[in-house]
Amino acid sequence: MKKIVLLGLLLQFNSLSFASIEPDWSDSVEITPGTNRENLYELSEEEFKEVTQEGLKHALVYPVEVSGLFIPYEPMVNFFKEKDNSLMKMILAKIGEKTTGIESIEGLYQWLGLNQYNDEDAEGIYRIPYPEGHKPDYYMGASIVHTKWGKGLTFSCATCHSANLFGTSVIGLTNKVVKANRLFEMAKKFMPFVPPKSFQKITGATDEEVEMLKRTKKNLGAVGVVRPQVLGLDTSLPQVALSLARRAKDPYASKKPINQIFPRSNILSHEVADSKPAVWWNLKYKTRWLSDGSIVAGNPIYTNFLWNELGRGTDLKELEGWMKDNQKAVRELTAAAFSTKAPLWTDFFPTSSINIPSAKRGEKIFENRCQKCHGQYTKAWSLDYSDELPLVDRIKTINVKYHKKTPVKDVGTDPGRYLGTKAFASALNELQISKMMKTVVVPQKGYVPPPLVGIWSRYPYLHNNAIPSLCDLMTNPAKRTKTFYQIPAESKTEDFDSECVGFPVGNKVPKKRKIKEAFFNTAKKGLRNTGHFRRIFTDKQGRELLTKENKKDLIMFLKTL
Repeated sequence: MKKIVLLGLLLQFNSLSFASIEPDWSDSVEITPGTNRENLYELSEEEFKEVTQEGLKHALVYPVEVSGLFIPYEPMVNFFKEKDNSLMKMILAKIGEKTTGIESIEGLYQWLGLNQYNDEDAEGIYRIPYPEGHKPDYYMGASIVHTKWGKGLTFSCATCHSANLFGTSVIGLTNKVVKANRLFEMAKKFMPFVPPKSFQKITGATDEEVEMLKRTKKNLGAVGVVRPQVLGLDTSLPQVALSLARRAKDPYASKKPINQIFPRSNILSHEVADSKPAVWWNLKYKTRWLSDGSIVAGNPIYTNFLWNELGRGTDLKELEGWMKDNQKAVRELTAAAFSTKAPLWTDFFPTSSINIPSAKRGEKIFENRCQKCHGQYTKAWSLDYSDELPLVDRIKTINVKYHKKTPVKDVGTDPGRYLGTKAFASALNELQISKMMKTVVVPQKGYVPPPLVGIWSRYPYLHNNAIPSLCDLMTNPAKRTKTFYQIPAESKTEDFDSECVGFPVGNKVPKKRKIKEAFFNTAKKGLRNTGHFRRIFTDKQGRELLTKENKKDLIMFLKTL
C-alpha cells in the first residue's frame, strides 16, 4: 500500500514539475553562450522523450479545436469523387483557377506542397511519429480534426515547418514549395460561390457539416489576404495585419460586419513584407523570434497560434479560453520545437565529400568574417584525440556559442519584411490575449543574424529567399544571380548544386522545374538580393577580401555545420 501511495506521489510530483517550470520569456532573458535551451523545461531523459514526441504530434495534427476555418472533410472527399462535377468547374472558372490540377484529396496535398511521412525504419531526427500509431494515408500538415460538426480538415505547423530533403521529410526545416497562403487567397475567392444547399446535395453532407461550411464562410469575412510574390514565400505577416484591419478596435478584436465591409486601410495591402518561415532548431539558441527579431517577449508558440488564428477568422475570446485550458499541449509543442535538430550534410552525401584541410581553412575565414554575428562553432577536429575519431564524427559540431541576447543587424538586405511589422505591432500588443500571453512585438531595423546550424539545407538564403546559393551569397550584389527558380529538393543531382550549396541556376535548371509560379525575380519589390556583403566580404574601399579558393574553403566549412 505504501508503495502505491509513494508511486502516486512521485507521478504527481513529475506532472507538477512539468507544469511549474516555465521558461523566462521576458525581454530581459539571457542565454549563457555555449549553452542552449534544447531541453526547455528541464525534463528527465524519459519525460523529455515522451513530451517531445507528443509535441511533434501537435505539430503534425493541429490541436486548436476552436480554429476558425475547417473544411468538411468527408463531403470534400465526395466532392472530388464526382466525375462530372459541374459545380467545381463553375467555381474554378469563376475564380480563374482552371489549371490547379487539383482533382483529388491527394492532389490537393501535393499542390499545397505537403510532405509525406517517412517510413517506419527511419532513424534519428527523421523518425517522425505517426499521430494514430500507423502511417497515415494523408500528408504531413493535413489535420483531420474531430469537431462538434464532424470531421474538419485544416492545416498544421508542419505545413510550413517541414520539408522534403532529397526524399526524406525533415521536421523543423522550412518548406521550400508550400502554398499555404495561396490556399487562403483561393478560399477567399472560392467559398462565396459554394451554395450550401448545392454542396449538401452533391456531397451528401450532413446538416452539421453544412453548418461547418457556413461557419468557415462567415469567418473568412474577417480574413485579409495577399498573394505571395513567389512560391516558397510566406505572407502571414500581412495576413495578420489585414485581418486585424477587418475587426473592431477593442481588446478582443471583435468581428463585426461593418469592419469587414469597410476595413481600415493598412500599408500591407500594397507594400511587400513576404518572408520565409524560420527553421525550428535555431529556437534553442535565441531570445527573440522571427527573422526580424520583432517578438521581444513571450512564448513563440503562443504567438504562432494567435497569428494563425487571426488569419483564420477565429473568435479571440474562444482562442484565449482554449489556450488557458490547453497549456499542456502548448508546452508539449513548445518543447518539441525547441528540441528539433538540423540535418547533417553526411546524412545525404558521402563523408568523403568533406575535405577536412579545406574545411579547416574555411573555419579560419569564418572566424574572421562571420563569427562575430553568427556565433562560434567548435568542431570535433579540434579535440586532442580527433585523429582517433571516424571521419564522420571528426567533422561534427560539438558546441555552438551564440549571443546572450539575440541581436538584430542591418546589413543592407531588403527592408520590406521588418518595415512591415510596423503595420500591426501596436494593434497586436493592445489585444487582451497578447497581454495574457505576455507577448510583446517591437519593430526592429534589420534582421537577426541567425545561428548557422544546418545552413547547407536552408537555401535559398536571406529572409526573403533572394539568394539561391552560398556561392551567390559570397558574390558582390551587383554580380549576383538576378533570376532563378524556387524548386523542390527532390533530386540531389538535378535539383541541387552541391558545390555552391543551393539551387542550380541558368542552364543547369531542369526544364520540368521552370514553372511560372517558381520564377524568382530579384528586381521585384520585396525580393531584392542586396546587402550582406560590404564589410563582410569587402574592405572599407569595397575591395573583395576573399579569393575564389577562399570562398570554396568557407563553403566547405559551412557544409559541416
